Amino acid sequence: MSQNPEQEARKNIDNLLIQAGWVIQDMKTLNIMFSLGVAVREFPLDKGNGFADYLLYVDGRAIGVVEAKKEWSTLVGVETQSLKYATGLPSWVDAYQNPLPFSYESTGIETRFTNSLEPDAKSRQVFAFHRPEALLELVNREKQSMELMQILPPLDEKWLRKVQIEAINNLENSLKADKPRALIQMATGTGKTFTFCNIAYRLIKHTGAKRILFLVDRGNLARQTMKEFQNFSVPGDGRKFTELYNVQNMASNKIDEVAKVTICTIQRMYSMIAGVEMEEEMEEKSMIDFNMADMLKLPDDVSYNPLIPIESFDYIVVDECHRSIYNLWRQTLEYFDAKLIGLTATPSKQTIGFFNNNLVMEYNHERAVADGINVDFNVYKIETAIGTQGSKVESGYYIDKRDKLTRQVRYELLDNDFMYSAKDLDRSVVSLDQIRTVIRTFRDKLPTEIFPGRKEVPKTLIFAKDDSHAEDIVKIIREEFGKGNDFCQKITYKTTGRKPEDLISAFRNDYNPRIAVTVDMIATGTDIKPLEIVFFMRSVKSQLLFEQMKGRGVRVIDDNDFRQVTPDAERKTHFVIIDAVGVTEQDKTDTKPLDKQPTASFEKIMKVISMGNTEEDMLSTLVSRLSRISKSFTPAQNEELETIGGIGIHELSKNIIDAIDEDVILSKTLENTGKQDISELTEDEIRKTRKELAKIALKPLYNPAYRDRLMEIKKDNEQIIDSVSIDTLLFSGQSEDAKLKARGIVESFKHFIDENKDELELIKTYYNHSYKSKTTFEDVKSFAKKIDQIPALRNQSNLWRAYRTLMPEKVIESDSYTNADYISLLTFTLQYIDTLEPYRYRIESRFEQWVQEKEKAGVLWNVEQREWLEIIKEEISSSLSVSTEDFEYGNLLKKWWIGGAYKVFGNGLNGVIEEMNGVLV
Repeated sequence: MSQNPEQEARKNIDNLLIQAGWVIQDMKTLNIMFSLGVAVREFPLDKGNGFADYLLYVDGRAIGVVEAKKEWSTLVGVETQSLKYATGLPSWVDAYQNPLPFSYESTGIETRFTNSLEPDAKSRQVFAFHRPEALLELVNREKQSMELMQILPPLDEKWLRKVQIEAINNLENSLKADKPRALIQMATGTGKTFTFCNIAYRLIKHTGAKRILFLVDRGNLARQTMKEFQNFSVPGDGRKFTELYNVQNMASNKIDEVAKVTICTIQRMYSMIAGVEMEEEMEEKSMIDFNMADMLKLPDDVSYNPLIPIESFDYIVVDECHRSIYNLWRQTLEYFDAKLIGLTATPSKQTIGFFNNNLVMEYNHERAVADGINVDFNVYKIETAIGTQGSKVESGYYIDKRDKLTRQVRYELLDNDFMYSAKDLDRSVVSLDQIRTVIRTFRDKLPTEIFPGRKEVPKTLIFAKDDSHAEDIVKIIREEFGKGNDFCQKITYKTTGRKPEDLISAFRNDYNPRIAVTVDMIATGTDIKPLEIVFFMRSVKSQLLFEQMKGRGVRVIDDNDFRQVTPDAERKTHFVIIDAVGVTEQDKTDTKPLDKQPTASFEKIMKVISMGNTEEDMLSTLVSRLSRISKSFTPAQNEELETIGGIGIHELSKNIIDAIDEDVILSKTLENTGKQDISELTEDEIRKTRKELAKIALKPLYNPAYRDRLMEIKKDNEQIIDSVSIDTLLFSGQSEDAKLKARGIVESFKHFIDENKDELELIKTYYNHSYKSKTTFEDVKSFAKKIDQIPALRNQSNLWRAYRTLMPEKVIESDSYTNADYISLLTFTLQYIDTLEPYRYRIESRFEQWVQEKEKAGVLWNVEQREWLEIIKEEISSSLSVSTEDFEYGNLLKKWWIGGAYKVFGNGLNGVIEEMNGVLV
């Protein structure tokens, strides 16, 4: 007999209560001392108050109520009914207090909780019910944490930067207002973890926080965070944090009950809650790099785990909370009844939204550079012919074929020409000479153009595509630089021998290795202060990941510590991004170099500024230069400037940054005009404020004595190195004639579409939005036959090349094209797709998605079946469909026999073919 919605809800609520340690009783079998926690159904209240759905007893005394609602009921607003029950308790019932301190509203699917002991108490959503022990601990507190939060003592600001002071104060104000989530954005290298060590100490010491969970996304970041807490000296005490409080870095699946801070990867905590074992290497992968195979190893949903109750932590800190936390992993964050604090250098809109738009601190790269906390960067590009265009190996040559996993090599004679594109490099094809050319260029240009005058190789971090690619890079670097194993090391989660954290430590603190090659292990969070080169030999699709990877180079370092690692360098003034794959051209980064005029001398910049130039690019460049030269300023030299102009170099930089900050400009314009909304401002008003702020910020530089002394100090503090730079073609663009010709070809194609929109079925399908159930290959052949009559369009490659010339960022070319690729050209021209790529790439993408979905649903293909699926997919890519007849009469007959397909799929073959036809086309 099926249950109604209310009965189903009661059943789910019973289960949740039992899992949390409550014993369920009816009135007729009432025994409130049977267990520490007893939940009594339908408890009668004072006249006029009805019955409490559940009255909760702890240690024989009433402590709270549960209001049960049927599934899909909304719960906000039901609190008044719970309050009625909490206040309607008969006077003869022994209770901790009256009204009862705790109340729940629950459907068995959703549950809300109110702690009436807190000031301005309000309900909040919880994953499940608290254990009886947790409510007993809360009711016995002298003061609730929210009360203690209101009387926090002033912050000890000694040893803290201004940005850290602001972040701590802003977060504490958010917590005082009882906001459940808060986000702190601080640029990489500005001390986010150190900031939180201060926050953790204050929460534990002054608000009674029992335990704080610090989540990271890789094992080496957990170890790094542990060291931060071990090295953190408690303000006003002098002892280390770990001398006062236990800190646990979780290496097993048991939470230390006495630890005040628990450091854990989000992967491990998720697997613990879900109750599944986790492979060790998954902890060493960044969540951004988790692939579908990794995700399939974990359950999609988590349920209540009695071994890890929801009250286990009071606060959860998510370090580098990029968008990877918002799918499978967010369940870890929402499982615990805890306030969430996010720490990130690169917040996305999704991140800010997840934290309820409560961005309590915003401190970006530009401000960090102006304040001398970060260093700025330059971009140096390396392009090779194979790296941008791919290549061709002609038939008759022997080629090596290497197994990607075992790396075993065999030789094979080419029967046909073999062509590959740049996209295939280091995935399906390895061009050792392409890697070698990039590395040689890096080696040769290092002392002349990248870091002129340097003899030592600066600490360099190279990002490779995968572990095999990293192996190839390491071998070639050692050969081309003529150095031994210590000079260049691979650091990935597959590294054996020395532990990855030992290699990272050596890279950070020792002379060798000079160059480290990684895939993702040092991509985010890892602190390598002496690093001066961030080298991309892999593309990065995620803007946030690119920001994180780029951020490895921004950190400042003490001059003496720097020279211990890199003896021939005076100080770290900036770092260089070397781009060998075009990653910086893909507009992924929010933070761009401040130096917009890299070829202009400092003297020229000062001269232009002195004549009244207030252009944003010029001011941005000035800040970058001031930041670099400030690294060598002595306190006495800075005092000289203050004596002359009343302001030092760091404050000068900060004022100039403010003068080009759009938020500052808009706020000041509102103040100047007396208007209430930004939308009311005119361009003239904003422009006037911008100029006004710039004039004020630049005032010291209008004083010739200040300018002259600034330039003198700069000259005193630097050496001029006379070296001959070798010019190399790093970039070539299309000529205007080529673009004009390309536009003519594209316009001819558009004209062809318009002329034949009523005649050719393929064009009708898309042009008239008819969207037939299926596009046939006959339609495509008719289209190709017709277009072949137009001389300018006869060669399909010319049309692809024309689009590439006009819109390089939107076109993925191939070495050869089939008639099916006209579908891509047609749909791109009609603006139905944003990227023009060969039709087989679209089929490949849909195929992989389909296979993953089937595997997720429990359909697992064996090796033979997978080979046949690939065969069918390739035929669909060129012919748009496959039938069993194709094996008997069509192209597939040349290589494949229908009996082979039936042998591996049996009677299910027709179903597989039909499904693939429907899904892929």
